[in-house]
Formats: sequence, C-alpha cells, structure tokens
Amino acid sequence: MNAYLKKYGFQSPKITTIPNQNLGIVVVIPCFNETRITQTLDSLNRCGKTTCEVKTIVVINQSEIITEEIAKQNQVTYEQVIEWKSAKPEFDLEVIFEKALPKKHAGVGLARKIGMDEAVNLFHQIERDGIIVTFDADCLVETNYLLAIEAHFIKHPKSPGCSIRYSHPINGGDYSQHIYDGIINYELHLRYYNQAMKYCGAPYAFHTVGSSMAVKSSAYQKQGGMNKRKAGEDFYFLQKIIELGGFTELNATCVIPSPRISDRVPFGTGKAIGDWVEKNDETYYTYSFQTFIELKELFLNIANIYNKVDYVIKSKLILQYMKEINFENKVGEIRNNTTNYINFEKRFYTFFNAFMVLKYVHYARDNFYPNLPVQQEAKQLLIHCFQFNQNEKNPEILLQYYRSLEKGDGLVIG
Repeated sequence: MNAYLKKYGFQSPKITTIPNQNLGIVVVIPCFNETRITQTLDSLNRCGKTTCEVKTIVVINQSEIITEEIAKQNQVTYEQVIEWKSAKPEFDLEVIFEKALPKKHAGVGLARKIGMDEAVNLFHQIERDGIIVTFDADCLVETNYLLAIEAHFIKHPKSPGCSIRYSHPINGGDYSQHIYDGIINYELHLRYYNQAMKYCGAPYAFHTVGSSMAVKSSAYQKQGGMNKRKAGEDFYFLQKIIELGGFTELNATCVIPSPRISDRVPFGTGKAIGDWVEKNDETYYTYSFQTFIELKELFLNIANIYNKVDYVIKSKLILQYMKEINFENKVGEIRNNTTNYINFEKRFYTFFNAFMVLKYVHYARDNFYPNLPVQQEAKQLLIHCFQFNQNEKNPEILLQYYRSLEKGDGLVIG
C-alpha cells in the first residue's frame, strides 16, 4: 500500500482485480438512494473510446443507521448495476456496496473518498499518475466526455486538476416548468458568483461542482485526498487542489447534472431547488454586485500592502471586515514570513481564500448590502465588465449569455 493510503485511507482497498497497464482514467460515482444509475452508466457507455483504458467505480453507500425504504432501494440499485454490468462486459465497471458506514461520516464525501482512494490504489499498482474523475449518479455527459478529459490532461500535463463545464437541463418534459425556472435561476446565481470572483481577480475563481471535476492522482494524494463532509465536500476539496497552482477549466465537453429536488444534503442544487419550489416565489436572490466591487478595491491594493505603501480603502464594508478578521496582524505575519512579493501574494490568497470570501459576502449581506434579484445583479456584472447594453430581464437569456462567456465563446448576444 502506498504512503497516502497508509496515512489517509479510510479502509483497505476492496477492488482486487489487477488493473490494466494502460489504465489512465477512473470515474468515481457515489450512489445513494438512486433510481437512475443505469441511465448514467448508459451515458458513459456512449462516450467515444479513449487511447487509455477507463474504469468506472460505483460506490453504493449507506449509514449503519438507515431507513428500510432506502436500504431496499440501494439493494435494488446494486442488483440493477450488476445486471447492467453483465450485459456490457466490455465496459470496465466495479461496484462497491457499503452497507454500514459509520453514521458520523456516512455521506457523499466519504463515498467519493472510498472510490477515489480505490483509484489511487489502482494507479499505484501500475505506477501511473492517472486521472481521477468525480461524477454523480444522476448526471449525463456529452459523447466526447472521456476523450476531452484525456486530451485536456495531455495538453496540460502539469495541471493538478480541472473543473469541467456543466449545464443543467432548462427545458423539456422530465420536470415541471417551476423546477426548470428554479434551476435557471440557481445556475445563473452560480455563474454570476464565479464571474464576480474573476472580476475581483481571485486566483480561485473556478466552479466547484462535485459531478464536474477531475484531478491527477498525485495531486489528490499530495493534498490529503477527499474529505468526509456530508455536504460541500467538492468545494472544500477543490480549494486544496486549486492552491497547488496550474488548475484549469475544461470547456470542450459538458456534464449535464439533474435539476431535481433532493434532501440528501443541507445545501447545494437539490436543496436550492427544493427551497425554490417550497417558497413558490418567482424571484431568486443573490449577493449584491456592490459587494464584489468593494472586494476588488482590497485585492487591487495587495502590492501596496506588501510594500507598506500608504493606501486608501474607501469602502466602509471592507474596513469593518478587516477589523473583524484582524486583517493587519494576519497580513503582518505573512509579510514577516515571506521574502518576496510572489510568495507574499500566494500566502495572502491562502489566508484570504475562497472560504474567507464566502464569509465576507455573507457578512456584507447581513450588515451592508442585502441580497437582490439574481437577474438584476447578473446584468449589473455584465454591464460593468463587458459593456453589456441590453435591457434584458429574462433569467434564461441571461444564463445563456453567461454560459457562452464561460465556455470561451465570449459574450455572445443575439
């Protein structure tokens, strides 16, 4: 067993089959109380063949304390996956069924960790720094998904990981129009927040969606692997990978996550859509763009802060928040422990990281700038950053603008 697994592994590896020497990609799918896993597997099976071998690991999981209904569904899911596997012997699939995970840790984070640790062990056996892809059991993908992932890491061999483009379905007959309206607003909120981070100049301005990310095995091990969080595991995990530098975006393919309601976790897509449906409000609220305008004022002064040059922060919000987090003392410690500006800047953003920004925007929301309608703020960002001059109020059309922008097509209007 390798050093990472000895120190951080949750359990001994359960996959005993000897990996193919050409194994290059392992796709890990946590699965809990899931009814659509075979559709997800079908989607992966339709992908074009890569030059390397690909293995998929489904981790069906449940706590030691579980309802009879969910236990039955998980058993049905297991049987369905086994049947699906037997019908498609050419598809390299492993199934792990964890029936009694400790209640303290049981959840999506631990399920991802179990599968990703198995991937580490497989790559360790063939002495290869392969790609570990995290996916979800209710997602679909474009047919070039695996090919694009392989090509991306060939093109960016030093990248520790990447965020993969995603787009929720926003119309059709699978869900009610109210749910589609909800996911349009929620995805617009996610993309607005990400673009606001880019506007501020934050080096961690990447989407952190658990079904849409991939990492190199070496980077995964170096940063201590996946956490055991029951929710938000993707956000916390990717921040550690992003800190390594060289993190990238993969926009040549697309993951299609489900917009369905879910009570699996206390926040995230399923919870957001559930709240949207329950409150039956046509307005979705997000953070005020003014919050980010004032944050950028701070980030623009980093060099002056390092050089101890007098600088003026006009924002009362920023000044108050700096006191709140003991900013001057923290920055002084960073300055005293770095020998040049490059290292100072890196350490600064390790201190004022994505978690700190999230705390900041919540502080701003609660004390200065209350949340505002998402289409209003999303449009404000486009006006401020891209000279957007359209009198557009439709969230779906605004979302399409943001999708085009983040895909790399620029701001495609009309």
